[in-house]
Amino acid sequence: MAPSIPVSDAIRILLVDDDTRLVEMLTEFLAPEGIAVTAAAHGAQGLRLAQREDFDLIVLDIMLPGLTGLDVLRQLRGAGDRTPVLMLSARGDDVDRIDGLERGADDYLAKPFNPRELVARIRAILRRTTDIAGEQPVELAVGPLRANLRRRDATLGENTLRLTNAEFTILATLMRTPGEVVSRDALTLTALGRRLLPDDRSLDTHISNLRRKLEAASGEFVIRSVRGSGYMLVPPAD
Repeated sequence: MAPSIPVSDAIRILLVDDDTRLVEMLTEFLAPEGIAVTAAAHGAQGLRLAQREDFDLIVLDIMLPGLTGLDVLRQLRGAGDRTPVLMLSARGDDVDRIDGLERGADDYLAKPFNPRELVARIRAILRRTTDIAGEQPVELAVGPLRANLRRRDATLGENTLRLTNAEFTILATLMRTPGEVVSRDALTLTALGRRLLPDDRSLDTHISNLRRKLEAASGEFVIRSVRGSGYMLVPPAD
């Protein structure tokens, strides 16, 4: 029998899914992993809980009665809530997955899934968003582009960039070696906490969103695709 985890040390997640049997199974499975689950069966309830309580991460099904998962995500991000979100989607719903990433989700997992994969995704996202040990320096700067690794915020000149957790991590990774190519494998491992999978377009969606936000703030910085290699941050010419 796995040792019990003190409640005070548990990771608190909000699981929003109307599949009662799945919620019960995951709640039981996650408890020995040190993950405490608060469950909501529909979107409106999940939104209220997310707004009222502090969670380490939200696991949000896309297909929900009433407010969909995408609606909940849009309202949370629109209100400035940066709690990490892992979307659950039916296998093959590529449009919904991309839509979720564009609205600010950190990652997605297709149903059906192995509960151990869910644990791995949760821990990977939380490592990326909370672990700053060894991050030196605290602030990165490339010309007027700055990223504070402790606060996890970025500015371009006078403009604050409203970035998701994944977008911030990608930007900070590219800023460490401006003008040099970072492979897609390395960026996926750094930004999503997992290895690049065949036909996985998550990284490309995050990059596209990040490009759009940089261009809106200033057209000086470009993230260039290097075919067959990866991406590179091209700073403005002196």
